[in-house]
Amino acid sequence: MPSYRTAPRSRPGPRRRSLLAGAAGVASAALLAGCSDSADSDADGRPSAARRLRAAAAKDSRELLRRYDAVLAAHPSLDGRLGPLRGEVKRHVEAFEKSTGGNTPSPTAPASPSGAPPKAPTPRVSTDPKTAVRDLAEAERELADRRGKALLDAPAEEGRLLASVAAAGAAHAYLLTEKEDDK
Repeated sequence: MPSYRTAPRSRPGPRRRSLLAGAAGVASAALLAGCSDSADSDADGRPSAARRLRAAAAKDSRELLRRYDAVLAAHPSLDGRLGPLRGEVKRHVEAFEKSTGGNTPSPTAPASPSGAPPKAPTPRVSTDPKTAVRDLAEAERELADRRGKALLDAPAEEGRLLASVAAAGAAHAYLLTEKEDDK
Protein backbone atom coordinates (compact mmCIF):
# COMPACT_ATOMS: atom_id res chain seq x y z
CA MET A 1 0.00 0.00 0.00
CA PRO A 2 1.39 3.42 -0.88
CA SER A 3 2.41 5.76 1.88
CA TYR A 4 0.49 8.64 0.36
CA ARG A 5 -3.23 9.09 0.04
CA THR A 6 -4.82 8.64 -3.34
CA ALA A 7 -7.69 10.74 -4.55
CA PRO A 8 -11.06 9.10 -4.44
CA ARG A 9 -12.37 7.95 -7.77
CA SER A 10 -15.37 10.27 -7.73
CA ARG A 11 -15.47 13.64 -6.10
CA PRO A 12 -18.30 14.56 -3.82
CA GLY A 13 -20.87 17.06 -5.11
CA PRO A 14 -22.42 17.57 -8.51
CA ARG A 15 -20.59 16.51 -11.64
CA ARG A 16 -19.69 18.81 -14.49
CA ARG A 17 -22.35 17.31 -16.76
CA SER A 18 -25.03 17.89 -14.14
CA LEU A 19 -24.00 21.53 -13.75
CA LEU A 20 -23.99 22.11 -17.50
CA ALA A 21 -27.39 20.45 -17.92
CA GLY A 22 -28.80 22.53 -15.07
CA ALA A 23 -27.41 25.76 -16.53
CA ALA A 24 -28.85 24.90 -19.92
CA GLY A 25 -32.24 24.26 -18.33
CA VAL A 26 -32.18 27.59 -16.50
CA ALA A 27 -31.15 29.42 -19.69
CA SER A 28 -33.92 27.72 -21.68
CA ALA A 29 -36.50 28.65 -19.07
CA ALA A 30 -35.32 32.26 -19.13
CA LEU A 31 -35.53 32.38 -22.91
CA LEU A 32 -39.00 30.89 -22.94
CA ALA A 33 -40.17 33.34 -20.29
CA GLY A 34 -38.76 36.21 -22.36
CA CYS A 35 -40.73 35.07 -25.39
CA SER A 36 -44.09 34.88 -23.66
CA ASP A 37 -46.91 37.38 -24.09
CA SER A 38 -46.49 38.52 -20.49
CA ALA A 39 -43.44 40.48 -21.64
CA ASP A 40 -45.84 43.11 -22.99
CA SER A 41 -47.23 43.80 -19.52
CA ASP A 42 -45.70 44.62 -16.16
CA ALA A 43 -46.72 42.72 -13.04
CA ASP A 44 -49.47 45.27 -12.33
CA GLY A 45 -51.03 44.85 -15.80
CA ARG A 46 -49.69 48.09 -17.29
CA PRO A 47 -47.97 47.93 -20.68
CA SER A 48 -44.27 47.09 -20.42
CA ALA A 49 -41.61 49.73 -20.90
CA ALA A 50 -40.84 48.27 -24.35
CA ARG A 51 -44.50 48.50 -25.39
CA ARG A 52 -44.74 52.08 -24.11
CA LEU A 53 -41.57 52.93 -26.03
CA ARG A 54 -43.02 51.51 -29.27
CA ALA A 55 -46.32 53.35 -28.69
CA ALA A 56 -44.52 56.66 -28.13
CA ALA A 57 -42.37 56.09 -31.23
CA ALA A 58 -45.49 55.36 -33.31
CA LYS A 59 -47.12 58.54 -31.99
CA ASP A 60 -44.02 60.60 -32.87
CA SER A 61 -43.96 59.12 -36.37
CA ARG A 62 -47.66 59.86 -36.86
CA GLU A 63 -47.05 63.48 -35.84
CA LEU A 64 -44.17 63.73 -38.31
CA LEU A 65 -46.39 62.23 -41.01
CA ARG A 66 -49.00 64.90 -40.26
CA ARG A 67 -46.29 67.55 -40.74
CA TYR A 68 -45.40 66.11 -44.14
CA ASP A 69 -49.08 66.07 -45.10
CA ALA A 70 -49.52 69.69 -43.97
CA VAL A 71 -46.48 70.86 -45.96
CA LEU A 72 -47.65 68.96 -49.04
CA ALA A 73 -51.16 70.40 -48.69
CA ALA A 74 -49.77 73.93 -48.46
CA HIS A 75 -47.15 73.42 -51.19
CA PRO A 76 -48.23 70.72 -53.68
CA SER A 77 -45.29 71.61 -55.93
CA LEU A 78 -42.99 69.90 -53.38
CA ASP A 79 -44.59 66.48 -53.92
CA GLY A 80 -41.75 65.21 -56.12
CA ARG A 81 -39.22 66.05 -53.44
CA LEU A 82 -41.19 65.23 -50.30
CA GLY A 83 -43.34 62.33 -51.53
CA PRO A 84 -40.69 59.62 -51.19
CA LEU A 85 -39.64 60.84 -47.73
CA ARG A 86 -43.28 60.98 -46.64
CA GLY A 87 -43.68 57.39 -47.85
CA GLU A 88 -40.76 56.33 -45.66
CA VAL A 89 -42.23 58.06 -42.62
CA LYS A 90 -45.53 56.27 -43.29
CA ARG A 91 -43.66 52.94 -43.31
CA HIS A 92 -42.06 53.89 -39.98
CA VAL A 93 -45.53 54.46 -38.51
CA GLU A 94 -46.61 51.05 -39.81
CA ALA A 95 -43.51 49.35 -38.41
CA PHE A 96 -44.04 50.78 -34.93
CA GLU A 97 -47.76 50.03 -35.00
CA LYS A 98 -47.11 46.49 -36.22
CA SER A 99 -44.69 45.91 -33.37
CA THR A 100 -47.35 47.08 -30.88
CA GLY A 101 -50.09 45.02 -32.47
CA GLY A 102 -51.67 48.12 -33.96
CA ASN A 103 -52.81 49.26 -30.53
CA THR A 104 -51.00 52.52 -29.86
CA PRO A 105 -53.20 54.68 -27.69
CA SER A 106 -51.88 58.12 -26.93
CA PRO A 107 -50.45 57.95 -23.41
CA THR A 108 -51.24 61.60 -22.61
CA ALA A 109 -54.31 62.50 -24.68
CA PRO A 110 -57.65 61.73 -23.07
CA ALA A 111 -60.38 60.17 -25.13
CA SER A 112 -63.18 62.37 -26.35
CA PRO A 113 -66.73 61.88 -24.97
CA SER A 114 -67.57 59.74 -28.01
CA GLY A 115 -64.75 57.35 -27.05
CA ALA A 116 -62.63 58.12 -30.12
CA PRO A 117 -59.18 59.61 -29.55
CA PRO A 118 -59.10 63.37 -30.16
CA LYS A 119 -57.83 64.50 -33.53
CA ALA A 120 -54.43 66.19 -33.40
CA PRO A 121 -54.31 69.78 -34.63
CA THR A 122 -52.87 70.36 -38.08
CA PRO A 123 -49.30 71.64 -37.83
CA ARG A 124 -48.69 75.22 -38.92
CA VAL A 125 -46.81 75.55 -42.18
CA SER A 126 -44.90 78.53 -43.49
CA THR A 127 -46.19 80.16 -46.65
CA ASP A 128 -42.64 80.10 -48.00
CA PRO A 129 -41.81 76.63 -49.42
CA LYS A 130 -38.12 76.88 -48.48
CA THR A 131 -38.96 77.73 -44.89
CA ALA A 132 -41.55 74.94 -44.76
CA VAL A 133 -38.95 72.42 -45.94
CA ARG A 134 -36.38 73.80 -43.50
CA ASP A 135 -38.90 73.42 -40.65
CA LEU A 136 -39.62 69.86 -41.77
CA ALA A 137 -35.89 69.10 -41.78
CA GLU A 138 -35.60 70.49 -38.26
CA ALA A 139 -38.50 68.29 -37.11
CA GLU A 140 -36.80 65.23 -38.66
CA ARG A 141 -33.48 66.11 -37.01
CA GLU A 142 -35.05 66.71 -33.60
CA LEU A 143 -36.96 63.44 -33.70
CA ALA A 144 -33.86 61.51 -34.83
CA ASP A 145 -31.93 63.00 -31.90
CA ARG A 146 -34.65 62.05 -29.40
CA ARG A 147 -34.73 58.52 -30.78
CA GLY A 148 -30.97 58.28 -30.57
CA LYS A 149 -31.14 59.17 -26.88
CA ALA A 150 -33.96 56.68 -26.32
CA LEU A 151 -31.66 53.92 -27.59
CA LEU A 152 -29.72 54.03 -24.33
CA ASP A 153 -32.58 52.42 -22.41
CA ALA A 154 -34.31 50.49 -25.19
CA PRO A 155 -34.50 46.69 -25.20
CA ALA A 156 -32.74 44.95 -28.10
CA GLU A 157 -35.63 44.61 -30.57
CA GLU A 158 -36.92 48.14 -29.98
CA GLY A 159 -33.36 49.44 -30.04
CA ARG A 160 -32.74 48.03 -33.51
CA LEU A 161 -35.96 49.51 -34.84
CA LEU A 162 -35.33 52.88 -33.18
CA ALA A 163 -31.75 52.97 -34.49
CA SER A 164 -32.91 52.23 -38.02
CA VAL A 165 -35.66 54.85 -37.95
CA ALA A 166 -33.40 57.43 -36.28
CA ALA A 167 -30.80 56.90 -39.01
CA ALA A 168 -33.48 57.29 -41.68
CA GLY A 169 -34.68 60.50 -40.00
CA ALA A 170 -31.16 61.91 -39.96
CA ALA A 171 -30.82 61.04 -43.65
CA HIS A 172 -34.17 62.73 -44.37
CA ALA A 173 -32.99 65.88 -42.57
CA TYR A 174 -29.82 65.84 -44.65
CA LEU A 175 -31.73 65.34 -47.90
CA LEU A 176 -34.15 68.13 -47.04
CA THR A 177 -31.32 70.59 -46.40
CA GLU A 178 -28.95 69.34 -49.13
CA LYS A 179 -30.92 70.74 -52.05
CA GLU A 180 -31.21 74.07 -50.26
CA ASP A 181 -27.43 74.19 -49.77
CA ASP A 182 -26.79 73.46 -53.46
CA LYS A 183 -28.71 76.52 -54.60
